[in-house]
Order: sequence, then structure tokens, then C-alpha cells
Amino acid sequence: MSQEEEDGLTYAESGVDIDKAEKMVDRIQDRVKETYTDGVVGDLGGFGGLFAPDFEKYEDPVLVAGTDGVGTKLKIAQKMNRHETIGIDLVAMCVNDILAQGAKPLFFLDYLACGKLDVEVNEEIIQGIVEGCKQSRAALIGGETAEMPGFYPAGEYDVAGFAVGIAGHSQIINGASIKEGDLLLGLASSGVHSNGFSLIRYLLDSRDDLSLEDSLDLDSAAGSTTLGAELLTPTRIYVPQVLPLIEDGLLKGISHITGGGMIDNIPRILPQGLEAHIFPPRWPRPTIFNYIQKQGGVAREEMYRTFNMGIGLVLVVAPAQKEIVEQKLKKKQESVFNIGVIKKGSGGVKLA
Repeated sequence: MSQEEEDGLTYAESGVDIDKAEKMVDRIQDRVKETYTDGVVGDLGGFGGLFAPDFEKYEDPVLVAGTDGVGTKLKIAQKMNRHETIGIDLVAMCVNDILAQGAKPLFFLDYLACGKLDVEVNEEIIQGIVEGCKQSRAALIGGETAEMPGFYPAGEYDVAGFAVGIAGHSQIINGASIKEGDLLLGLASSGVHSNGFSLIRYLLDSRDDLSLEDSLDLDSAAGSTTLGAELLTPTRIYVPQVLPLIEDGLLKGISHITGGGMIDNIPRILPQGLEAHIFPPRWPRPTIFNYIQKQGGVAREEMYRTFNMGIGLVLVVAPAQKEIVEQKLKKKQESVFNIGVIKKGSGGVKLA
């Protein structure tokens, strides 16, 4: 090799440090293995993750896949330099979606893109992903970290996730059997979850008197926290509570309340000619939503079409199954609220 070739431009000089990325993989391997289940084949480092499902447990098995990100909640995390919960959000947004179709999560993959690789920040993110996978009982079998200088500014990153689950064909939940008189049970959210942050950030950017460090008074039991810390509360993962109900055939429909709130998400599972009547006084409304509505002067309808308003997952059950579903959920220390009923109508959601 000539001296000119030895002194030529390198990938590292362009801003991509492959050695640093390889060191990060070495540092996270043991944590990732904490998520492994019986179906995992091989180890990290291959060109793809390998998983062998036990199809014999399912009659006419169907794979269910979902993908999502965390959205502009990342801006809050980056501004506060707190990254340990973002990975939980990422897993939650994916596994809750496939759970809503009756699927048991099997495995998860992540994609992280950044301007300049920060090993400590990335480790925090991945530790959150590991925690989310543990909560949802999904194996983390692979991922990708892309260092993209010139595309993302240093200090900024984006994440995406991909989850695959399994269900017997007869266990798939699509809302087709929902009928007039069925009941809507709501499971509590942990707060804003991962939706509506463009509105929140617009509010913060437009007001000089508001700060992420502002004190936010919660209910008497929870005390107080800062606005920023409350906004970064991770999205709840509902797999442990809801999967047993699916396996027992107790649910007619499941709606994951994400972007669009109850107004847009509940109708996605309703057959034609039916509508959901929701009664907001039937569940406690977390303080963060009162704060956002008051500070932003946000209309009631807009709040329910942007945020989950304290209900992260909605279950549709037959009246005869209501008591047993509630009992099973309460045994798992789950707060469940009878939030509404299905009636004949032109579709959509009616708020009482």
C-alpha cells in the first residue's frame, strides 16, 4: 500500500466511529441476554435475529407484527438529558399494539439513529428497551445503531421499534363480535404516555413562563414532581394483565389509546352501525391533563382527540363477562374502570 493510500480519508474522519459502536455492543450483550426466552436461536452479532416459535401451542397460528417510535417525546428527553425511560416507551408502543389484536409478544428489534454516537446515552436507551422487553416477555433479538453525521445534529437521536407476536387464528381480536350493550372497561395510563408531545412542546415554546423544571402538584398520595419528570413517565405495558384475559377468550375488542385519543382509536374496532358512549366522570383524570388543558386553553374535544386522558387501554366485554374480567384484573393489582357502553349509532365516540 502506498503512503498516499495509508494517509487517505477514513470513515472515522467523516464522523462515523465503527470501533466505538462495536464496543457498545460488547457492553450491552449481557443485558440483552436477560430478555432471552426459549425461542431465541443464536446470539447477537448476526445479520438478523433468529427465533423459533412453538407453533404447536397454537391452533392455526398467525404472526402479528407492529412497528412504532416514540415521537417528539424524545425532544423532552434530550433537553433534560434523561434517556433511561425512552426504551420502555419504544417497546410499549409496539407490544401494546399487537396485544390489541390478541397476540402474545415473541420478540423485539430496535433501530437507533444519531448524529454522533454517545455510548453512555445509548446504553441508557437500550437498558430501557431491555426493561420494556422484560415487562412484555419479549426477547430482544437484534437491533441497529446508525451514526449519521450531517443528518442528525450531535446530541439528537431517533428510535424505532419492531415487535412480532403470535396468536391462534380463533384468538385474533378484531372487534367483529362487538354488539349493542357491550361494556367498555378502561385500564389506567401512567400519564401522557408517548402521544400529544407536539402540542405540549408548542405550548412550552410559546410560553416564557413555563419550564420543564416547574413544580407540578399531583394527588396527595403521589406528592409533587417537576413537569419534565412527569412528562417522561414511561408508557405502560399491558401484556401481563391482559394476555391471560385473551387466552381465556374473555375479550371482544381492545383499543390501545395512542395518537388520536379515545375519539379516533375506539372506532377502529367497532363494527358498522355501532358507537361508543364514554362517561369521563367514571375514572380519575391525572393532574398532567388538567395542567395542559388549563395552560393551553385546550378545548375538551381536542384533549380527548389528542391524549389518552388517563386511560391507556380500553377493553370491550360482554355484560356477562364484566365481573370475572374485573376480578382477574384486580388480582393483578390493576385499576379498572367501567367507562362506557356500546350503542347503535352512526359510529364514532360520544362523550357524556
